[in-house]
Amino acid sequence: MAQPPTAGPRLLAISDLHVSHADNREIAEALKPETADDWLIVAGDVAETVDDIARTLRMLRGRFAEVVWVPGNHELWTARRDPVRLRGAERYDHLVEVCRDLGVHTPEDPYPVWTGPGGPVTVAPLFTLYDYSFHPPGTSTVEEGLEYARGTGVVCTDEYLLHPDPYPSREAWCAERVAYSERRLAAVDGPTVLVDHYPLVRDPTDVLRYPEFAQWCGTVRTADWHRRFGAVAVVYGHLHIPRTTRHDGVPFHEVSLGYPREWRKWPVPVERPATILPAPAG
Repeated sequence: MAQPPTAGPRLLAISDLHVSHADNREIAEALKPETADDWLIVAGDVAETVDDIARTLRMLRGRFAEVVWVPGNHELWTARRDPVRLRGAERYDHLVEVCRDLGVHTPEDPYPVWTGPGGPVTVAPLFTLYDYSFHPPGTSTVEEGLEYARGTGVVCTDEYLLHPDPYPSREAWCAERVAYSERRLAAVDGPTVLVDHYPLVRDPTDVLRYPEFAQWCGTVRTADWHRRFGAVAVVYGHLHIPRTTRHDGVPFHEVSLGYPREWRKWPVPVERPATILPAPAG
């Protein structure tokens, strides 16, 4: 959807571009700033292969004043068609280096500060993963939740392609990433925009068509981060349900594009990319 004219720079966001789909790739290639000072947040799931990820981020970095990236689960897959066979943390570290070569901000770099309208605000890209603690209804443990999902046939592809190496489990990797992110956020002075691929609270997953999928959507460990770390906005994707909700008065922006079969169904054109700052009216 075309953006209305703006008098100043904007902090924009999009996620789940999934450019392996030709129609999505066309949308990604059409993304352009309105001003030379616009920033773009890319909240994960650009693609499944390193080449596609790098190509897309290189294109966007050539257009926007700054690009901020966080990994989605698809970037972390070791997919058969990707010649880069790295797994787990090594794959993530490789993607960080790819982004640094392109001049793209990652969760491992100093947090950039947005000084445009609505600023100054620290934009904090995060990589927290998930630990299965968003249990499906009627379950209370990881084992019960996974067994329930297997019984329904709704099992995330991460179980086959997202490897936690060298950590013993995704839960262990998540715990390390949460602790690391908490230490960094605690050192930030002033308001923040928190950016993760996953929602920091469970509530947005309540509208999922398949509630058992929620266990692959985050961790309860981050439920108070928007309050603890002075968030003026939270940006995430993953759910493929673009909308804005409020939690404790803080806007949470789900900024997914999603798959063509999904975005073609939206009855009202969705703003692409979404404006985060200055805060949209209403």
